Amino acid sequence: MLIIIEGLVMCFWLLIVCVVGIANGPVGLVVFYEQDVQDRVVELGLTTKEKIKKISVLSGIALFLPIFTVVPAMVCFLNGAKGFLDVFFQMTAILLIMGIFDRLFIDMYWVGHTKTWIIPGTEDLKPYIPKKSAVKKWIGTLLGFPLLAAIISGIIQMIFK
Repeated sequence: MLIIIEGLVMCFWLLIVCVVGIANGPVGLVVFYEQDVQDRVVELGLTTKEKIKKISVLSGIALFLPIFTVVPAMVCFLNGAKGFLDVFFQMTAILLIMGIFDRLFIDMYWVGHTKTWIIPGTEDLKPYIPKKSAVKKWIGTLLGFPLLAAIISGIIQMIFK
């Protein structure tokens, strides 16, 4: 039960990053759109390549720093996980909960079926998450997160031996 709550905490964190990122409009997180959309937004004068690079770094920190710090801390210190497999399975569960929330709620519903993420002047480039990108994101979620959990679990085992 605790792992589910921790997964939901990470979903909430992801949601907050998105809400803050698009607070002044979806151009604020154009870094998550396909390259053709990013190029169009720059052409339209809505942002610059430099701002996109800056947002890329900031959003990367906001999203991945908790994955590398908060999730292992919850698993090891709050849950008391010991040993590679225990840490790995708990981290994988938390990350998969967050990843599936990202794919289903954020990508498929929020971006795909609401007007919130529509950037005026780019409507002809929809869907913003084409099938090929969606497949890559699902593979990244279902294979990448367990791999990341394995790497972090291994590092934890080496540090706390």
